[in-house]
Amino acid sequence: QKMFFQASNPGHFENDSDALWQRGHVPGTIAYHGRVGINTDAPDEALVVCGNAKVMGRVMHPSDSRAKQNVREVDTNEQLRRITQMRLVEYDYKPEFASVMGIKDT
Repeated sequence: QKMFFQASNPGHFENDSDALWQRGHVPGTIAYHGRVGINTDAPDEALVVCGNAKVMGRVMHPSDSRAKQNVREVDTNEQLRRITQMRLVEYDYKPEFASVMGIKDT
């Protein structure tokens, strides 16, 4: 399986000594050690997608039940005691973050 990439600025990757695109360990995959932006040239996280993302498969997250084992009930009274010790807060998003993320109600 072949993969092709084209930068919005042709030749962008050719002289970039920091570009670390390489074949992945699994056939048909690639790896990049750095931040990747889609529809942005200033990603501030490992992957930033500015626009809609379509997923045709599964998305796994550490809180996903498919990633857990040995799930068991806990002492409700003890957990309620712990909750009463939690610090609960309300907050507003910073305007610059809300603007970039398209959040209307901060």
